[in-house]
Amino acid sequence: MEQTPVHPGSPQFVPHLLHARHTFGQRVLDFDRQIALMAIINRTPDSFYDGGRTFALQAAVDASLQAVSDGADWVDIGGAPFAPGPAIPAAEEADRILPVIQAVRNASDVVISADTFLPEVAEQAIKAGANVVNDTTGLRNRDLAAVVAETGAHVIITHSLAEPRTVLGRPAYTDVVTEVADFLVRQVELAVMLGISEDRILVDPGHDLNKNTLHSLDITRRFAEIAGLGYPTLAAVSNKDFIGETLNLPKPERVEGSIAAAVMCALGGARILRMHNVAAARSAINVVEAAMGWRQPAYLRHNMGDVNQP
Repeated sequence: MEQTPVHPGSPQFVPHLLHARHTFGQRVLDFDRQIALMAIINRTPDSFYDGGRTFALQAAVDASLQAVSDGADWVDIGGAPFAPGPAIPAAEEADRILPVIQAVRNASDVVISADTFLPEVAEQAIKAGANVVNDTTGLRNRDLAAVVAETGAHVIITHSLAEPRTVLGRPAYTDVVTEVADFLVRQVELAVMLGISEDRILVDPGHDLNKNTLHSLDITRRFAEIAGLGYPTLAAVSNKDFIGETLNLPKPERVEGSIAAAVMCALGGARILRMHNVAAARSAINVVEAAMGWRQPAYLRHNMGDVNQP
């Protein structure tokens, strides 16, 4: 797969996107010249990272709006984890996320995604103001595809091997990156066949979803092979187990490792970073964008005058 560096010898890969500019309601993102920061809001009592810190309605709304204030371009709101556990009824999941989506939409033009794999929840979420369906099943459910096609929403197609909330034994791949890329290509083709416009499709290789630490590290290192498919690509690396196992650190101490993995994916062509620690991630993205020539520094003072202050 051909890669396009920024300049000879550069470590950055700039993917050739089939559709670089995406319109999400009133917000336009140009993935040829920016990296979108997606904040994570889990309205679940047993969320992977915060253990239910944003389960209460007002806490979830406040956290969403704080993320926007801290520089998030995008808020991903979920009410049902992917991790193994009992199924969450559609009505209960909708009750968890719809009020948050409505409140955030009333306060901001930020991009909003509903992290759901249930068609009935996705349909209600879009009506409430969500622009995107973040589907961790990789669009296996054709009814969900129909909702996306009929509403004109965007969809994130994510790679995983097993159904959400189920236990999968030791995952095995011959070549994890090639197999993930092949899956995403097939599912994108299916999405288009089912009526989803190509300019509304984004992809996610699914770090840690039915993958061990070595698999996720391989995806991080070879991220350009996923970004090179031509669709804006999401890297969801924040505080995940592959970070913890690599560094031997618990979730609250994985921020620096998460930032390192996110920046590595960005240099490999990731154009959406899904992160818990928004302010820190915003700073990292701003430096990457400035180094890429897409953003001006906040100010220029150092060594800019005839006489410079020490």
